Amino acid sequence: MVKQAVLLLAHGTPETVEQIPEYLRNVTGGRPLPQEVVEEIERRYTLIGHSPLTEITLEQARLVEAEFAATGERIPVYAAMRNWHPYIADVVRQMRSDGVEEAAVLCLAPQNSRTSVGLYRRAVESSGLRVDFTASWAEHPLLIEAFAQRLRTAWTKLSAETNSPVPVLFTAHSVPLRTVQASEGQLADPYADEAKRTAELVAEGLPEIPKCFFAFQSQGASGGPWLGPTVEQTLESIAASGVKAVLLQPIGFLCDHVEILYDVDIAFREFAGKLNLRLERPESLNTSATLIKAIAEVARQGLTRLACGE
Repeated sequence: MVKQAVLLLAHGTPETVEQIPEYLRNVTGGRPLPQEVVEEIERRYTLIGHSPLTEITLEQARLVEAEFAATGERIPVYAAMRNWHPYIADVVRQMRSDGVEEAAVLCLAPQNSRTSVGLYRRAVESSGLRVDFTASWAEHPLLIEAFAQRLRTAWTKLSAETNSPVPVLFTAHSVPLRTVQASEGQLADPYADEAKRTAELVAEGLPEIPKCFFAFQSQGASGGPWLGPTVEQTLESIAASGVKAVLLQPIGFLCDHVEILYDVDIAFREFAGKLNLRLERPESLNTSATLIKAIAEVARQGLTRLACGE
């Protein structure tokens, strides 16, 4: 009988500030970054103390395996990182050593983008394992419900504290425009549309929200234009309309890491404060039971396709 497994993929993050230069070389493929960019990223990591992305991802994998076990399915679940330990190549090597022959693979970034998901896909499809790769699960009902659960709790609390129903600003990580625009022989990347669609579906589940906005966050330092509008531009517009409080929910991230703990909790909150605008966010999904069920269901569909020879 063919031994199946699940492989969850994430970006990865260094454990210490001292590891950041090596980590950034992995991210850029060895291309050097200006020293001031490296120092700024080190400063951000110092302010948040630690990025918990790797340990949360490993815990998500453990919980997904337990979700399978609860229904009598003995499916091992592995987690690997593209830019840090445990690296994809190392984890795949361990899977093969464990006797795994085929795997359902999905990124813990639900919206499909050539700049991220495509790189993960190439890494695992050259591994020698037979894989079913889920490129997108941006509209999965359980993913939408997981975000809506977190948003509903935070929205109810903030609206009560401000005595007024507050608007919501959804965000997703920006990418360079050149990577998502249509080119000769290649269609436009689906990433921006998928991110906005995730936000639309979450908002549909909370019709009491008076107004929703969408922005792309965490634009990089590399040259050329990035997807917008930016969070800062959008916050300025919201504040100019007379709003005094806003709830920001990142729907492109599944767990806490530097783009949430620094970009949202420190940088965006400080920026909003200067506009006399209170900014809060819902708890990240992290190990949400509904998220775990969503991941398990997406993986189970991949395993079924493998078993059917699709």
